[in-house]
Amino acid sequence: MSALCHPSSLRGLCTSSSSLAGRSVARKYLSTTAAKRPMMTTTPLSLTGGSWSTSSTSHFLNPYQQQQQRGIRSVGKTQGRVMILGSGWGGFKLLRDMDKNAYQVVAVSPRNHFLFTPLLASTSVGTLEFRCITEPVRGYTRNVEYHQAWCDTVNFEKSKVDCTLNLSTVPATHVTDPVTHTLQQITSNQKNQLSLHYDHLIIAVGSYSNTFNIPGVKEHAFFLKEVSDARKIRSRVLECFERAEMSRSDEERNGLLHFAVVGGGPTGVEFSSELHDFIREDCSRLFPGLMNHVTLAVYDVAPTILASFDKSLSEYCMTKFKRSGIEVRTGTVVERVEDGKLVLKDGKQIPFGCLVWSTGLTENPMTASLENRVLKSKSKRIMTDPYLRVLDNEGKVIPNVYALGDCATIKDHELPQTAQVANQQAIYLRKALNKLAKQPEKSFADVTAPFSFKNLGSMAYIGNWEAVVDMTKINENAKESGTLAWVFWRSSYLTMSVSMRNKMIIPMYWFMTWVFGRDVSSFQEYDRRKRLMNAEREG
Repeated sequence: MSALCHPSSLRGLCTSSSSLAGRSVARKYLSTTAAKRPMMTTTPLSLTGGSWSTSSTSHFLNPYQQQQQRGIRSVGKTQGRVMILGSGWGGFKLLRDMDKNAYQVVAVSPRNHFLFTPLLASTSVGTLEFRCITEPVRGYTRNVEYHQAWCDTVNFEKSKVDCTLNLSTVPATHVTDPVTHTLQQITSNQKNQLSLHYDHLIIAVGSYSNTFNIPGVKEHAFFLKEVSDARKIRSRVLECFERAEMSRSDEERNGLLHFAVVGGGPTGVEFSSELHDFIREDCSRLFPGLMNHVTLAVYDVAPTILASFDKSLSEYCMTKFKRSGIEVRTGTVVERVEDGKLVLKDGKQIPFGCLVWSTGLTENPMTASLENRVLKSKSKRIMTDPYLRVLDNEGKVIPNVYALGDCATIKDHELPQTAQVANQQAIYLRKALNKLAKQPEKSFADVTAPFSFKNLGSMAYIGNWEAVVDMTKINENAKESGTLAWVFWRSSYLTMSVSMRNKMIIPMYWFMTWVFGRDVSSFQEYDRRKRLMNAEREG
């Protein structure tokens, strides 16, 4: 007969399905523990301002809440709870590859999917559909505890994070009170706060678009960071063409059909290229009478676009844009943005129909909440040591707290805010933590060498089946432009797609776009009464 498992597990009591002795022991154990266990008294629920309270809430706690009540953080995991904040390039990679046998992995992210950002610009004009570039978090996290929430604050002393759920308003939940046998409300729409404990914390929350505090940008410009941004941009572009089609004023048409992109980095250049392809290949067919009114311009304060690329590639892109009719206005400073109008520092006022803002990144509210508690760089990024361990305000390592991706950088070694940095950091940290689980007697620095970023190069699509590829960091002659670079650009991103599903549907949509054109359907609220109600509510 095999040895009994821990008595807290009913499965452990059944040592063999054919063992009568094991069943006898189980019955004896249950009867003994039932006799010793004190009776639990429950008072009726009392409703106070839409919330509920009870002297014993064990009837309504989920298993994880019951573990918290008993002070247990991890059950059956030798290395405790690893909490990962974020589901981007760094966070999602860690979620998939962490050793689930050694760690209890907990994920906290307001976004319940991973976003393949290099192809986000393609979805904003319909070259690809949105689900081609997303991967659901729960699709890869059957052994991961996931919370769809924002992390508000971190208590390093108590190893605890406070979160706010990112869930839409839902009806209140009711259960039957065991004493009065009536339905009682146990949750309300206002109870969206929760606290979670961790043993290891990995901060990979990313960053927000930087507006440089220019007035009007947040109110009147579009960003390109999420799927929701791409959906809004696609709707706005189509609305501009539809409204211009009905206009009888050439001046109004010129304003509605001026598309402005502020920022000449890879994001701004790729979006401008995708938008130009959409206008040239699809809008010219659907709105032929409006083509003489369409203008597209890229504004940047720098003297050139794609400044991070090799100089020859940057010049090639500028020449390509000018030949394609895309106006490049370098050395331009935006003073403020008004509704439908861009005001430059030199006093010029430029009407626009759609403004996309992509001028760099800045800290998000979560990292801002760590001010004066962790060391930060001039760009407001969390500073870490070479092992990606977070440093406190005095420059000392905070135990078991790590940071990676756009929100962090290494002290005295500024890292670029790119996807490949976050991806390499996630691979490094995953290997180190998994080694640490196998050698718990050693310290983190004993099981791994300091992190070293290997720059694999940069790519950007520049329109009309052309791209630029800069790999001069590897070899000074490793650079390419034109159609061959475009083939490399597409094949690389197709290979980097996370799942086999996306590897299949991405080329399918590329082929459909080439044969049938882009989909110009717009999904809005078509019930007139609801639209009026929403307009009144927003006004």
